[in-house]
Amino acid sequence: MLQTAISLYSKFNNFIELRTDDRIKGYPLMQGPIKMNVILLAYVFFSMYVGPRLMANRKPLRLNTAMIVYNLSMILLNAFIVYEFMMSGWGTTYTWKCDLADTSTTPQAFRMIRVCWLFYISKYLELLDTVFFVLRKKQSQITFLHVFHHSFMPWTWWWGITLTPAAGMGCFHAMVNATVHVIMYFYYLLSAAGPRFHKYLWWKKYMTAIQLTQFVIVSVHISQYYFMETCDYQIPMCIHLVWMYGIFFFLLFSNFWIQAYIKGKRLPAAEDKPKQNGSIREPITAVANGKHLENGNGHHHTNGKILMVKVKDI
Repeated sequence: MLQTAISLYSKFNNFIELRTDDRIKGYPLMQGPIKMNVILLAYVFFSMYVGPRLMANRKPLRLNTAMIVYNLSMILLNAFIVYEFMMSGWGTTYTWKCDLADTSTTPQAFRMIRVCWLFYISKYLELLDTVFFVLRKKQSQITFLHVFHHSFMPWTWWWGITLTPAAGMGCFHAMVNATVHVIMYFYYLLSAAGPRFHKYLWWKKYMTAIQLTQFVIVSVHISQYYFMETCDYQIPMCIHLVWMYGIFFFLLFSNFWIQAYIKGKRLPAAEDKPKQNGSIREPITAVANGKHLENGNGHHHTNGKILMVKVKDI
């Protein structure tokens, strides 16, 4: 049995080795899928089991300074990734239609490879979102959507840049995703900066709308492949995976939108609903990294006014 397992692993490893693009082999974490799988399995295990038990009898940590530094760093990193994607093809030579993966050894091809790899590495850095949740004892925020999204992206991207590192139309969704993350981490930065900035977080609902728009744009762009007669993209499976990714996450985030903003299941219940202009006004609560934003007194800021609400963990 052991010899059979070793033989199968050897054949699988040789299969991957033969299909790995030579231009990406020297980059960290690109020497086979083992390290990638170990990191992601450890992430899931820590998020769902080890972390909560480690913090069970401990007080939640106050990590505002660390979160400010982290969120600011992620803003700058994602802005740089967007810039590099633009300079590597999307703002220079690409048609935004059937752009094949660049298999050449030109400086632009290597620049695209570097930014694709950097985007891949940024997905590991984003795992710190969950670590902050665990250390701050916000386990209720670590939902299936959260964990699946954070682990699925780096896993699929390892395969993508292994086969087509200068990905052409297959990396468009990465540029869009990095753009959205610039906005998202700016939101999180305001959240971590303290209560005096919470009045500027009224656009929480629109952040979710931006994420939904992202998946629509990605799905529409990649769908061009299925209507083009002469688009011979090198690895069609990458196209299929991006399309499924866009549709699947659109459905997941749509469900979140329905639960949060239509059914109100993820919003705190108000003890008193103040009337304005003769109507009942629901409290607007800002959420960052999936958590309610509140100041030290449990007040929520809404359009410059303070609403007393009973805060429930979501």
